[in-house]
Amino acid sequence: MALLHIVAAILLPPLGIFLARGLGRDFWIGVLLTLIAFVPGMLFALYVVISDHRRPAVITT
Repeated sequence: MALLHIVAAILLPPLGIFLARGLGRDFWIGVLLTLIAFVPGMLFALYVVISDHRRPAVITT
């Protein structure tokens, strides 16, 4: 989880989602929530960024 993603999720929620997961379903949900009201969009973006399950696995030898 990068600090840039968290800051983007707070300032521009759809951008934070885009940086974390790309242009997909979560991005469009974030856009819709942000257009309806900023706070739900920001909370959803923070949830997506913090719980990003598609992070690459760390391989240790």
